Amino acid sequence: MFNIGDKVVYPMHGAGVIESIEEKEILGDRKKYYVMNMPVGDIKVMIPLDNVERIGLRDVIGKGALEEVFEILENMEEITNPNWNRRYRANMDKIKSGNIFKVAEVVRTLLLRERRKGLSSGERKMLESAKQILMSELLMVKGIDRNEIVSYLERLFNHQNDEDSADGETN
Repeated sequence: MFNIGDKVVYPMHGAGVIESIEEKEILGDRKKYYVMNMPVGDIKVMIPLDNVERIGLRDVIGKGALEEVFEILENMEEITNPNWNRRYRANMDKIKSGNIFKVAEVVRTLLLRERRKGLSSGERKMLESAKQILMSELLMVKGIDRNEIVSYLERLFNHQNDEDSADGETN
């Protein structure tokens, strides 16, 4: 059970803060809901309390796990399936898991693939979604310097543009 003020992650959507617990009647069914504010995208989500386990709602990672996330993001080894369909499904499963480390793997893998071979429109959309999910959770970690995290992620995400510019100048 979560409490008002808890920072939680809603898989496939990202991290936010539980603002309230409300009882609502929807389609004749009366249930209690967490009302969650998600700062990235500035949206509110209502999550039925009886679906929390099935959905996979969980606490935001602790500060100690940040180093592991950064190690995953900085690992330049590309491990992908050459088959687009299998690769897409595997990445989607990782995002759906709600596991920050798996989401970081997807971000890293798709950034590397984009730099080396380009992405399909579906994979480009997946990359943007995974980046938003990752950023939303990292920004919720207690005791971190938000400006430092944003700067780090911007450097990481924009690194490809720097490489592309450099490649364009030498051709």
